[in-house]
Amino acid sequence: VQLVESGGGLVQPGGSLRLSCAASEFTLSRYVMSWYRQAPGKERELVATISSSGTSTNVADSVKDRFTISRDNPKNMVYLQMNSLKPEDTAVYYCEAAGGFQVYWGQGTQVTVSS
Repeated sequence: VQLVESGGGLVQPGGSLRLSCAASEFTLSRYVMSWYRQAPGKERELVATISSSGTSTNVADSVKDRFTISRDNPKNMVYLQMNSLKPEDTAVYYCEAAGGFQVYWGQGTQVTVSS
């Protein structure tokens, strides 16, 4: 069971990135998927969540109207589209799969917003 995030990098303020989360050896469609982030010296923060079917989403107030979570169950993928990025969005971003009593995490991808 493995989750692998990708798509992070260095971007200027106001720019965009799309993070991807790919699953291997299990089917993501059975899980509620979330993106979290953790900045240096701070606690891990929930950014966005999407239901297993993809029909319901929630995003944190700090990223509302800028970030969008989506999923493609046939491709076993989850995405986080990040627009209008700010320096305070700099963090390691993690995807999480939660279902029943099972929780899985990826290794994270670094997002740095700086000019």
